[in-house]
Amino acid sequence: MENNSEVLLRVEHLCQYFRLGHKDLKAVDDVSFEIKRGESFGLVGESGCGKTTTGRSIIKLYDITSGNVYFKGQRIGAGLRSYKEAMKKARNDAAKKLKALRSEKTNDPARKATIEQQIKEINAELGAIVDKNRALIKEAKYDSKNVDKQYQARRLKELEEEYALKFREAESKGNSEQLKALKKEYQNRCNIAKKSRLVTQIQMIFQDPIASLDPRMTVREIISEGLVINGVTDQEYINQKVYDILETVGLVREHADRYPHEFSGGQRQRIGIARAVVMEPEMIIADEPVSALDVSIQAQVINLLNSLREKLGLTVLFIAHDLSVVKYFSDRIGVMYFGKMVELADSDELFRNPMHPYTKSLLSAIPLPDPIYEKQRVRIVYNPIAEHDYSVDKPSFREIAPGHFVHCNSVEEEKYKAQLK
Repeated sequence: MENNSEVLLRVEHLCQYFRLGHKDLKAVDDVSFEIKRGESFGLVGESGCGKTTTGRSIIKLYDITSGNVYFKGQRIGAGLRSYKEAMKKARNDAAKKLKALRSEKTNDPARKATIEQQIKEINAELGAIVDKNRALIKEAKYDSKNVDKQYQARRLKELEEEYALKFREAESKGNSEQLKALKKEYQNRCNIAKKSRLVTQIQMIFQDPIASLDPRMTVREIISEGLVINGVTDQEYINQKVYDILETVGLVREHADRYPHEFSGGQRQRIGIARAVVMEPEMIIADEPVSALDVSIQAQVINLLNSLREKLGLTVLFIAHDLSVVKYFSDRIGVMYFGKMVELADSDELFRNPMHPYTKSLLSAIPLPDPIYEKQRVRIVYNPIAEHDYSVDKPSFREIAPGHFVHCNSVEEEKYKAQLK
């Protein structure tokens, strides 16, 4: 793939909380990263760390709690909770300060004047914070509501410019049949553009190849469903598109009229890949696409994804447990633990210089087909209580080396930087 500095997807302070009784389950907590066009970005971590929830939040299967998700420079997801909490905190802090000032008894006119001035300043500061966050909430709601309208308007304008030249050429040649065919094609593409959504440029391959396919639908119906929803009505075009994509993913035309239960696990996953790729997306979120498959089939599916990535110029967010697979497939890797991104670096850099103790623990768990090495391999156990002291100095996501980020505090940052010298 060509090196491209254009950021296709940007995730800022993504939080996804689920209500659990009277408390919140922080499935994803303050995760930020960028994915460049044409890049393969790996997301790894143990089961339950929030990898899949991150992918589902990006594609808007979940309404995010707070943070922002930008795709092609447009905000496609915005959470409001952080703005509301900022206003609540500001009101509580202001109430405490005002109560303390108003409870103060004094007969000194100068002190009374000072108290009045301080009350005005606190109210003005509170008003500014509330107004700012209300504006941010209004802007987030507007973006969420109008992102698809803006995308549709842009697509219609692009089509108008594209076909204006074709219409002029057909008219100059006096070819009425060609002009009629072009107008029909233009109208069909406009109808599709009016129903298109920006988020459909991101498609997802789900982890379970059995549960993600409707058992009551044929393969033809499963793969073409997205096209039909998008407004494509030409059945001949749909059939040809289904046949082409089946052959692309290593299946045959005869499979189109079969049902999911008639296929093996690897074939079902190929159908899932075909369903995603038929929409001609710019980005694929592959949620552990090989974890439910045999090792030999895993290699076939990974090679298929690699060939599709090169052929179609796809950008991939690759979610997996297996670090060896992720290293082979990904340009950069982000490591997640308990809903937080703890380390992010280039693939080679992460394996060469792991910084965070949890990353070292993950790498130590990778088995190698070498019996002598396996006998000597020492498994590193990660204990966050013993490894970190965040009672005073709180951690944040910091750049230790160019392109290498670690979740740490100031003391750990100095230690990690010393390791690189």
